[in-house]
Amino acid sequence: MIIMGIDPGIATVGFGLVSYENTKFRFLDCGVIETPAGMRVEKRLSLLYDGMCELIDKYAPDECSVEELFFNSNRKTVINVAQARGVILLAAERHGIDIYEYTPLQVKNSVVGYGHAEKRQVMEMVKLMLDLPGIPKPDDAADALALAVCHAHAGASKLRRLDKLDMARRTGGK
Repeated sequence: MIIMGIDPGIATVGFGLVSYENTKFRFLDCGVIETPAGMRVEKRLSLLYDGMCELIDKYAPDECSVEELFFNSNRKTVINVAQARGVILLAAERHGIDIYEYTPLQVKNSVVGYGHAEKRQVMEMVKLMLDLPGIPKPDDAADALALAVCHAHAGASKLRRLDKLDMARRTGGK
């Protein structure tokens, strides 16, 4: 299964792609989609949509893990991030990719085992789990990989339950 993790933003969207098979991770790619400051917001959203579609076409992810939006004190920032997030969700939906959302607390708990872990701890665990030579840069890309890892952990238990149900259906409940 190929999982795409997305850390949404208007100026920078982090992306991370991993393959997850039989409880084993394989790093595929990570990076950012950037939009220039000062550009009209609708143009920035268009660039984000196109960038997401390119990544989806290139890697054909099975599922997409996106960070849930949390409110901060800057209303303009949260509105712009919400708009960018909407474009990201639209790109995944238009390509038929299942979308899952996680809070930063859920990501930290899944990756480190402690919901109040520091950012550095999360990045170090991502590096170890994916057997990377260093912590991915920039931070947005590392955050996106953490979202992908989080979904692999959360999704794996759901997938095992679904596989058991599917097997039961195929064998007549035996």
